[in-house]
Amino acid sequence: MADEVAIIGAGLSGLALALALQQQGIKATIYESRPAPLNIGGAVMLSPNALKVLDALGVYQEVRSKGFNFEELELQKVDGELLETYEFGSKQKYGYPGNRIYRFELIDIILSKIKAEGVPVVFGRKYTRVVEETNEHVIWECADGEQHTASWLVGADGIHSTVRKYLYPDLVPRFTRMAGITAAVPTAPARHHGKPITKPLTIISEGKGAFVVAPQKVDGSEMLIGKQRRIDELDREGWDNFSADRESLIKFMQEDAEAFGEVAITATQHIDPKKMNVWPFYVIPELDKWASAKRRVVILGDSAHAIPPSAGQGINQAFEDVYIFALLLAAAKGGNVKVEDALAFWQRYRQDRVKRVLDLNKQIDLRRLPQDQLTGLAAEGIARQQFDLTWLYAPDFKADVDNWVKSVSVESA
Repeated sequence: MADEVAIIGAGLSGLALALALQQQGIKATIYESRPAPLNIGGAVMLSPNALKVLDALGVYQEVRSKGFNFEELELQKVDGELLETYEFGSKQKYGYPGNRIYRFELIDIILSKIKAEGVPVVFGRKYTRVVEETNEHVIWECADGEQHTASWLVGADGIHSTVRKYLYPDLVPRFTRMAGITAAVPTAPARHHGKPITKPLTIISEGKGAFVVAPQKVDGSEMLIGKQRRIDELDREGWDNFSADRESLIKFMQEDAEAFGEVAITATQHIDPKKMNVWPFYVIPELDKWASAKRRVVILGDSAHAIPPSAGQGINQAFEDVYIFALLLAAAKGGNVKVEDALAFWQRYRQDRVKRVLDLNKQIDLRRLPQDQLTGLAAEGIARQQFDLTWLYAPDFKADVDNWVKSVSVESA
């Protein structure tokens, strides 16, 4: 039997998409190459724009109860001088505080909801290629040679997407020559100028970069610590070996700890090698299309746009992708708009927001540079701009879609 929507990838984007489609009465099946749910460790930062989506999908209350809720991140000098307060959420202003939750816990929450809704998830089924695409369906093949038919095929399979190769056969993600090295450590022993850690902090040290601290777990009893390291690109085996060399990773985390002050010294004393992660930073260029010519193959999330971590918006923007896609596909299926028009609006709407996030990333990155490295009036001007994040944290996605559908309906009447 043909699938209505075949989703490739059971990560957060794919799972959330299946739930959003189910809510709109659209049947989907998720196909995942791994034999079990994805668990790559680490936690994610969820801002109000994503939490609004998760609330609409009926999982926010459980997310809130399992993650660390906070409203601000601080950027400080080593001596404690406050350089910046960056708002990551606000119950009063946006309806939600920010939330930091383990990735595996968020996956479990959404997966449990999906199973309760009866959405099929097929593990151990690796997508390999599109066999045929028509104006009505797409036929795709998995590694064992079995072929499947769907009305739509959606690639939610990450920055190294195999589905994207159908749209862009020659595109290779570009490595930025930077990787994040992180560890999860107990919060209690750590101190910053004699005080406990109660909110995410970024400590800036002249000439040494940044040391990041972010409480996690509901009670904040654990925290992430992280630094960035410049490194040449490695192949998959190389990254596996690099990640497995925990002794070297711990040594890197402890290097120059005194340059970042008490928080780095106290936080890096007892690192559990089992609680470390390596995150190579890859990017892809802006893509002209997120859907194939016949509109039956679509990519979203990191498959369509990889966002650097400066503003913590990667997974948040992916959740926006899937929710709005589901709303628009439902409008198209209902006959209110044409599929091609809905997908064109979806991409325009989403790319506009992604571009604004990339501009925000640039502003944040410039603000973290020493003053003597800000070259030119343009860079200084961007760095000094005040943050107004209402556009990011308080959108009304449903209203935006409904208004567009109405405008198109009026035009065609």
